[in-house]
Amino acid sequence: MLRKLLALTTLALAAMPVHAQEAPRETIVIADQRIPTLEMRAQDAEIEALTMLERIARRDDAGPMLNAVIAANNAAGQQAEDAVLNGTLLSGRAVLVKDNIETVEWPTTAGSLALADNRTNRDAPLIARLRAAGGIVLGKTNLSEWANFRGDNSTSGWSAVGGQTKNPYATDRNACGSSSGSGAAVAAYFAWAAIGTETDGSITCPASVNGVVGFKPTVGLVSRTHIVPLSSSQDTAGPMARSVYDAALLLSAIAGSDPADPATAAADEYAINFTQELGSASLLGRRIGVLRNQVGDDPRVTAVFEQALEDLRSAGAQLVDIEYEMDESMWADEYTVLLYEFREGIAAYLQSSPADLPARDLAGLIAFNEEHAAQELRWFGQEVFLAAEQTTDREAYEAARANSFRLAGPEGIDRLLAENQVEFLIAPTEGPAWPIDLVLGDHFANGIGAGSLAAIAGYPHLTVPMGDVEGLPVGLSFIGAKWADHAILQAGAAYERVRSVTLPEPRFAPWEPE
Repeated sequence: MLRKLLALTTLALAAMPVHAQEAPRETIVIADQRIPTLEMRAQDAEIEALTMLERIARRDDAGPMLNAVIAANNAAGQQAEDAVLNGTLLSGRAVLVKDNIETVEWPTTAGSLALADNRTNRDAPLIARLRAAGGIVLGKTNLSEWANFRGDNSTSGWSAVGGQTKNPYATDRNACGSSSGSGAAVAAYFAWAAIGTETDGSITCPASVNGVVGFKPTVGLVSRTHIVPLSSSQDTAGPMARSVYDAALLLSAIAGSDPADPATAAADEYAINFTQELGSASLLGRRIGVLRNQVGDDPRVTAVFEQALEDLRSAGAQLVDIEYEMDESMWADEYTVLLYEFREGIAAYLQSSPADLPARDLAGLIAFNEEHAAQELRWFGQEVFLAAEQTTDREAYEAARANSFRLAGPEGIDRLLAENQVEFLIAPTEGPAWPIDLVLGDHFANGIGAGSLAAIAGYPHLTVPMGDVEGLPVGLSFIGAKWADHAILQAGAAYERVRSVTLPEPRFAPWEPE
């Protein structure tokens, strides 16, 4: 298992010069206000990065052992200081990256021992953009192995490489997935923000249950090159942060076209500074569609959602109830699409890696898992892999993709927005975190959320914390049309400002009744 060394971080902190820890620094005085100098800001960025490394060592490798981070960058402090002095957009902010996204520092494993040596010595284009914008790669985060697309009765947040990720709000409860480590790490203050990836719920669910902001952008806004794939039609990377503003800032750094990813051909047209007008965004007069059938039947989640609706009304929003039932064939066809695209996509990725890998296609991965069953298959199998290996009918795949997209996009989100004359749709994102159960697998709440619509259509989906159930966070989803990313972020920021509830803080302990 890839682990960090507590000693390295402790030594880094101990080695900090005294003036960096406690001595006063020079400031510029303008109109009786003390303005930090560039050198002060650089020093602060260095201290913040080192503090985050110390938190990771204290609470991820020791203490509650959240298992959210599987590799850490002990040079982050100096890198943060240098980035501030270079005067770039992110100014040395430290970002953790899901371990299915390539970075030059470490292997990219997708949580599987089959990729434990997948050191490609290359940055994914979104990581290159992050660095160019002054962001610091603080480390890699744990995830649900193979983006939770390997076997039945799986447990979100478990991987053979990183073990089981725990929820900082209740360490005996699940962090959801597949961007489990990214969500838990941001909630635990291990980084300023993190990058996750989503095919269907893998950013928004962990963001919701870990009490952070998560944004799944329009597919094609962010490059997917050098990311371990699941679905060419649904995959996207996106930001996870503690505020909508921070998520928007991180998105501003990583969005943009990539010649190697045809889906991003129009990205530069929409890749703006997404923090623009967030502070002045208003809900006054905004028509919002409330997906009543996607609230679920848990009265505690409903009560939290109703308070969020009251906050929106108080801010001047016009709420429009929408009764909508999803067509069951949408999910069946989505599954066919994912099976077909994964088989093709993973073979292309494995064959493109310059590393010495034990498998170069899905059949090879299946064989590897069988050979390493004690480590890989102890808790659940690889039924999904086996099904994907047999999903080879391209005509059936194309029909499934056409139908699932039609139901989610043109006849789903687009129709609901147009017929009800609303700007976006809202619903609870997910229920509260469930107990970790490696024996029986996940226990998702049924009937809560509408994220699959945005995932299958490739449209933007934002989740913002809206409250909690017995100390366990739940999020509010904002879903909009294709390329409406900025408008969705503005709406989320406006809600964030008028939210009336007090959000809980992580307890770093097993759940107890309040």
